[in-house]
Amino acid sequence: SEVSEVSEVSEVSEVSEVAAGPDSVEDFAMPHVHLHAAQPAGEIAEASTASPEVIRLEQDILAKNNQLAAQNREWFQRQHILALNVLGSPGAGKTSLLVRTITDLGATLPCFVVEGDQATRHDADRITGAGGAAVQINTGPGCHLEADMLAGGLEKLQPEPASLLFIENVGNLVCPALFDLGETLRVVLLSVTEGEDKPLKYPHMFRSADLVLLHKSDLLPHLDYDVKRCIAYAREVKPGVEVLPVSSKTGQGMQAWYDWLRLKRAGLFVGKDLSRGRVAGESKA
Repeated sequence: SEVSEVSEVSEVSEVSEVAAGPDSVEDFAMPHVHLHAAQPAGEIAEASTASPEVIRLEQDILAKNNQLAAQNREWFQRQHILALNVLGSPGAGKTSLLVRTITDLGATLPCFVVEGDQATRHDADRITGAGGAAVQINTGPGCHLEADMLAGGLEKLQPEPASLLFIENVGNLVCPALFDLGETLRVVLLSVTEGEDKPLKYPHMFRSADLVLLHKSDLLPHLDYDVKRCIAYAREVKPGVEVLPVSSKTGQGMQAWYDWLRLKRAGLFVGKDLSRGRVAGESKA
């Protein structure tokens, strides 16, 4: 399968299509800006209040992102594509989950993947090695994907109608929660090696989740980990959120994940509105 790469240089993301050889590379640019100044800094927020100009600029950036996300979402709806924004910490096992999913489902469900990392195309290579189609987006110093990056990746990837599209975001439990990509639903991975209280420490991320996968469950016998407490914390942040313990290594719990995927995909064909329609920084009730 062909792998495409989207990379960022300084404040501009360069999109490259890598095909048979060095003569088949097309480049074009997408602007990328990332500000944190308007985000409160805990107890010292009063001492570092952002200027009105900075806040207005960040609001403008988010508003532009939301407009592009709405366009992505409308395209997914027209194509009956189930687009899943897959989020989690570095090392949570996002790529491993997708490799196992494609290996098990790829023969019956068309699967496409947009891979987001700051550097390298290692994850996209793992996806294509499992038989999936992938495009790699490298964000450089950026710590999350944005709607325009996804649009560029989709142009290269060309996912089929009625397919599954997995968007593996950059490993980060903070910034990706704020940026709507136009996805249908959000899936947040929480590895059992990270501790039960992650939902409380990163409430914005888990509040935006439509599904939480408690990953690497095969390690539970070797850890002092309270699964019930973790689920309770997740539902304290997002009441009623579904939590599925899974292991991409052993296959434990993966059938429940596949059933969830099939159920959500089927909903696209019976007129059920699965779209989040989320404003950046806000969660669906």
